[in-house]
Amino acid sequence: MGIAEIFGSNVFSESVMRQRLPEREYQEVKTLLQSGGQLSMHTADVVARAMMEWAVEKGATHYTHWFQPLTGITAEKHDSFLANAGEGRAILKLTGKQLIMGEPDASSFPTGGLRSTHYARGYTAWDITSPAFIKEISAGTILCIPSVFVSYTGESLDNKTPLLHSMEALSEQAIRIVRLFGDDKAVKVTPYVGPEQEYFIVDKSRYLQRRDLIYTGRTLFGAPAPKGQELEDQYFGVIRERIGAFMHDLNVELWKMGITATTQHNEVAPAQHELAPIYCTCNQAVDQNQLTMETMKRVATQHGLVCLLHEKPFAGVNGSGKHNNWSISTDTGENLLDPGDAPNENPRFLLVLSCIMKAVDDYAALLRQSAANVGNDNRLGADEAPPAIISIFLGNQLDDLVDQICTKGSASASITGEKLVTGVSTIPVLQKDATDRNRTSPFAFTGNKFEFRMVGSSDSIANANTVLNTIVADAFAQAADELERADDFERALNELIARNMREHKRIIFNGDGYSQAWVEEAAKRGLPNLRSMVDAIPALTAPETVRLFETYGIFTRAELESRAEVMYETYTKTTAIEARTMIHMAGKHFIPAVVRFITRMADSVNKTRSACPEADTSVQQELLTSASTLLRQASDANKDLAAAVEQLSGMENGCQMAHFCHDTVVHHMARLRAAVDSLEMIVDKDLWPVPTYGDLVFEV
Repeated sequence: MGIAEIFGSNVFSESVMRQRLPEREYQEVKTLLQSGGQLSMHTADVVARAMMEWAVEKGATHYTHWFQPLTGITAEKHDSFLANAGEGRAILKLTGKQLIMGEPDASSFPTGGLRSTHYARGYTAWDITSPAFIKEISAGTILCIPSVFVSYTGESLDNKTPLLHSMEALSEQAIRIVRLFGDDKAVKVTPYVGPEQEYFIVDKSRYLQRRDLIYTGRTLFGAPAPKGQELEDQYFGVIRERIGAFMHDLNVELWKMGITATTQHNEVAPAQHELAPIYCTCNQAVDQNQLTMETMKRVATQHGLVCLLHEKPFAGVNGSGKHNNWSISTDTGENLLDPGDAPNENPRFLLVLSCIMKAVDDYAALLRQSAANVGNDNRLGADEAPPAIISIFLGNQLDDLVDQICTKGSASASITGEKLVTGVSTIPVLQKDATDRNRTSPFAFTGNKFEFRMVGSSDSIANANTVLNTIVADAFAQAADELERADDFERALNELIARNMREHKRIIFNGDGYSQAWVEEAAKRGLPNLRSMVDAIPALTAPETVRLFETYGIFTRAELESRAEVMYETYTKTTAIEARTMIHMAGKHFIPAVVRFITRMADSVNKTRSACPEADTSVQQELLTSASTLLRQASDANKDLAAAVEQLSGMENGCQMAHFCHDTVVHHMARLRAAVDSLEMIVDKDLWPVPTYGDLVFEV
């Protein structure tokens, strides 16, 4: 089958519903999808029956409410379609009630204190705006029903519920903006997202020899290979056969589930690659990105490979991110971030742009927090990813407009794209874009969208988009409040745009975000530089954050405090697992290997001197001395790390534990790694107990 036949074949899409549902029930579902509301129980029963019959025809035996708890990954509990018909017979059944609601045990998921562990009840509820789909996995063919997850007392325990609230808030406030410019046809504004996904691929047999990869997803030890990414020959290079076979099968699996995987290529670092889909609605993009990560891991194992989604699996080469391309459009097809051919003559776009400048500047710390996870601490600001400072890149065209408006109150002209002549007679003249791109910026305008480049490769994009939707909704609301009561709309509009741009111009930076000069300049501008996850977490419970989220019904104060507690716990637990893994590997693998090497060198010195007393054994002695010195350093660092982990176990306060991990445990981990990595460069290859970086990234 071709792509067109494969695509969406395992999705209970709107077109499938049109074919399988009676007209009245289909129209009820379609109206709900467009305008919101509640599905009648009668129609829910009809949809459930049609969905089950469709799934069974495709080989499904079970269904699951597929949801996204605060673990950052997905969860599912499979129930078969079997129902007891009496007399030893069974029938297949899925009711509307079963479709709409499920009841997984909520006691073992992270709640940050919202629920005591002895209270187990939680509910999943069908998100009808994200279509059901089928997964073909080793456990069978499973009908997956995208769902939200809430506690018995109503608090959200997932990443999906607040995202849906944020989309509604953005739509409500954006419609007010649209109405100001005479558009009375649009009834809904939707955020669209296209998340680019970076990842590493390694050989499974070598992966299984590295306890750090197995337990933590990254190498906690490893000296650089003789060759890294210096020659820049990996980027967009020819895809190796084994990787190409994996990519082909991955595409097919994703296409079946309606995921528009279109772009695949080698990334900058050895063994690093990227996949990018076409845009879709924000909540579907979140679901599909989670599915993409799951499918990458599953398909890789079928090829004897392992997919690494950690932000920094290898030191010394680029880490992996997830570029979150975000735009907002009306249901009539108007992209509010499209500047048009003459953006200086597009007041709606200028207002939207000024509001986004205000939103990002006012809530820079919160936006930074939305991309905070443990792995990202190893990536951000490492001359390969955006710094931990939020700024906006607009490019020459829009930057010039902002300057004009800040100086004169309006923009009389805008820079346009030029012709690019290559000088080769057979190559056509190219039309250049009006501005270049900036890969060092965390929040870059790229033509008709913003690219939030800070999100980590393993992270859910739900949190970042919840924050983006909400802060922009807030800026839109403030603008609409002012403009709706203005006596002279045009004058008030121009004044508001100019004021927003003047007050928030400090957030604009078009230069090299990797440079130390920008770090110093950002400090002068008063922009926050939250270098680590633990530094960023307090933004989640700041008074302005609580006010923001409670105003638009996204989170309550209790939900925000619980999420902060979950983040502290996650940082502590992840760091502790990494530390214990290092202690294990150092004690069980590296130190014994070094002792064997030292013994080998000592034997070499003694035997050489015995056989030939006048022989020069200085090389062996230097190696012996160096290895012995580094062994002492490794042993001391390992003992200090073990003591720190033991000290951590006696603490109870989540914030204190996270800061102790960041300030003390991570320091001892770095000491231990430095000693062991130096030893790797000395100890014989046949004695070294794990595959090296060269083995892992170049032999796939």
